[in-house]
Amino acid sequence: MPESATPKESASTPPCEGNAGSERASKLVIVESPAKAHTIGRYLGKGYQVRASMGHVRDLPRSKLGVDINNNFTPEYRILPGRAREVAALRKAASGAAEVYMATDLDREGEAIAWHLAELLNLDSSRVRRVVFNEITRDAVQRAFAHPVALDMNKVNAQQARRILDRIVGYHLSPLLWKKVARGLSAGRVQSVAVKLVVEREREIEAFKPQEYWEIEAVLRPAARVDDPAAEFTAKLVRLDGQRVSLPEQAAAQNLVARLRDAAYTVAAVRSREQFTPPPPPFTTSQLQQQAAAQLRFRPHKTMSIAQELYEGVELGEEGAVGLITYMRTDSVRVSDEAIAACRALIEARFGRDYLPEKPHYFQPGKRAQAAHEAIRPTDVRRLPEIVRPYLTADQFRLYELIWKRFVASQMKAARRKVVTLEVAADNALFATEAKVRLFDGCERLLGARYKDVVLPELAEGEPLHLIALNPSQHFTEPPPRFTEASLVRVLERLGIGRPSTYAPIVATIQERGYVRRVKGRLYATELGKLVTDELAKHFQDLINVRFTSQMEAQLDEVEEGRVEWHELLRRFYGAFDKDLEKAMATMERVPGRASAERCSQCGRPMIIRSGKHGLFLGCSGYPQCRGAKPLDSANGAGSATPSAETSEVCEKCGKPMVIRSGRYGSFLGCSGYPQCKNTKRQQPGGGVATAPQATGEVCDKCGKPMVVRASRRGRFLGCSGYPRCRNTRPLPQDESAPANTNGAQPPGGQQE
Repeated sequence: MPESATPKESASTPPCEGNAGSERASKLVIVESPAKAHTIGRYLGKGYQVRASMGHVRDLPRSKLGVDINNNFTPEYRILPGRAREVAALRKAASGAAEVYMATDLDREGEAIAWHLAELLNLDSSRVRRVVFNEITRDAVQRAFAHPVALDMNKVNAQQARRILDRIVGYHLSPLLWKKVARGLSAGRVQSVAVKLVVEREREIEAFKPQEYWEIEAVLRPAARVDDPAAEFTAKLVRLDGQRVSLPEQAAAQNLVARLRDAAYTVAAVRSREQFTPPPPPFTTSQLQQQAAAQLRFRPHKTMSIAQELYEGVELGEEGAVGLITYMRTDSVRVSDEAIAACRALIEARFGRDYLPEKPHYFQPGKRAQAAHEAIRPTDVRRLPEIVRPYLTADQFRLYELIWKRFVASQMKAARRKVVTLEVAADNALFATEAKVRLFDGCERLLGARYKDVVLPELAEGEPLHLIALNPSQHFTEPPPRFTEASLVRVLERLGIGRPSTYAPIVATIQERGYVRRVKGRLYATELGKLVTDELAKHFQDLINVRFTSQMEAQLDEVEEGRVEWHELLRRFYGAFDKDLEKAMATMERVPGRASAERCSQCGRPMIIRSGKHGLFLGCSGYPQCRGAKPLDSANGAGSATPSAETSEVCEKCGKPMVIRSGRYGSFLGCSGYPQCKNTKRQQPGGGVATAPQATGEVCDKCGKPMVVRASRRGRFLGCSGYPRCRNTRPLPQDESAPANTNGAQPPGGQQE
């Protein structure tokens, strides 16, 4: 496969070496990150040197498609900008090594990194050893090195297929959106479906019409204890004349209250049962992100970043660097027998035999779960959170404690409750209430109680009751809730969209592109997001179809399992996509110039969608006589206007968070400390922040100087670094799928599905 010219080798060694071995080591070990290299290096004896590749080192070029579609989708891989130094150092180290061990992560991305390294370093297969481990502990690492395996080309091909699919979609759809909607926009195979989910939820909320309804509660006491306030309880009206009660208006509720006020109230039924609350399984990636959001208020990206640190190793005093949790990108709930045995021993010793079930708990994996992987758990359950707390940051401790408690609780007995259901008869009406009292806390000793205890007085069937009050209350039906980042991840997982490694990047990307905004923890679809979604839905029904995207993910899994040939998958996809693309180029209407339902606040004329240097906005159709304008996101009122959407940017002047604000020329980033701090930043049309020019590895065809990514009011493009002497430029179609840098960093144009 073609690649860029071999970079000059550097005699210097980058700061990414583990502490095992020396320059004369006969065995080279390559991992992704310096932290992982440092931890693994402690577990290997003399003769090993451990180096870090700093994530992906080779990828498709950023300035062109880089895939020869007519030649069986052959990819054109090149060394990533900024990675030449690492590659040169690794080549030098590999030249003197008898064996090269690829100890990259165990998922598709890790396998692909290992394969790319083997290709770049020109390694003969007889010298390459693949080692795979689920946790970075001494036993796991030494066991993996004692039993190396060959590279799994099915995994590599699944990653290549995904990468090429996303490159084809991003490279071809972005110019279409630039031409028909606005410059700087992008689309992605998975991100566009995620945006569609948020848009559909937004429209459900906008179309929702609340319905009024009334409820009636009776406040009662046993007739024999009418003077005892402690015996008082409430019951809700549930049935009337044997039918489910329906009170759509106040008059109906008040008439019924008047009728029931003088009725005789008696206990119609008392039923008692035991309820068991079983322990949940240990965490998968999506469950960890959801619970970290709910309990710790961590966003998905933060959760994964901290989990990466815990996985790769934390310094524990004299013990040195230790990996505290197993691999954090997983959809499996399987746990090794050794880990279960250790957990059961800890439960018995720490909590007593009453908390230990007779048999271990085994949990049913999902249909698409990678059965060979494990759930996220502590590498050694005996490392109690309080023991490691002095060595962890506050956030590391909170996440480790969450993971530890969930794993230990998963092997504890179920919580037990006594549930009493009470029914009260009054004339032709039936009231009901329920009380729950915990009998045994079980797994809730660690996880906390899901219900509060509610106690009812001792009552017998037929016992008369005294009515204290009848309280009617007005209610309205509510629209479906807006997504949070965590609930969107839950839906993506349920629908089979994306994989554990992509949930956090997807959620971040749709906000960075300006299609979705996060306000007070809730996700709002912007008008730009709605526009792009509608256009894609009209012309690319398969691409933006939830079921189609889920099936594509399933086919990628089949490639990994060796049941589908990856080139055939690409051919099937491209055949339909190319036809849709050709048709869309000819028939898609331009968005700028379209009329909207909005009226100009200055002259009353209809407003139309226009395109300006800051993207799309609403402008008066009477321009230039009337210059009325407003941001596109103010079009539908408060439901979609999000003037203070949160961002991850920090004000360089005062350190406070930057928020997205709207002005007469569109959206921009402003300091949340306004008016004390009036710092602002320009926002790119797709929602990102204007940054310094990025190196690309491309060379100017006019003067020979490097080309860099620049940004202007019309979007991003390739420009000569010799500007202003050389003004050569080229278009830069947005690429939606550069690979993730698995050490937690993202190269420019990072992974977007």
